[in-house]
Amino acid sequence: VQLQASGGGLVQAGGSLRLSCAASGFTLDYYAIGWFRQAPGKEREEVSCISSSGYSTYYADPVKGRFTISRDNTKNAVYLQMNSLKPEDTAIYYCAASNRNIYYSGTYYCGDARTDFGSWGQGTLVTVSS
Repeated sequence: VQLQASGGGLVQAGGSLRLSCAASGFTLDYYAIGWFRQAPGKEREEVSCISSSGYSTYYADPVKGRFTISRDNTKNAVYLQMNSLKPEDTAIYYCAASNRNIYYSGTYYCGDARTDFGSWGQGTLVTVSS
């Protein structure tokens, strides 16, 4: 079972891209899905997550107000709409699945990428030129 991210490409600063995360071998309905990214020479970081129901979302501070995560369980897919892209958004973007919806004091969080997420697939490269 694996997830596959797609939709990356080269875009100028200020532009937009829409990433897709598709599943093979299982349905996404019962899983929270997270988007993560890794830039050259940097550690992997969380970008955004969505709960299994789709009602709760989380965004890392660098992407708040610019990125939107959504899911369509009828298509077994999760999307990341990225607007107002910046050169610092350049990275390989990965999606992964978690069987946990994590809340602290009523606020939804992604959880730990190392321990809470699996089914990592090959990522998709996003390059933002200045």
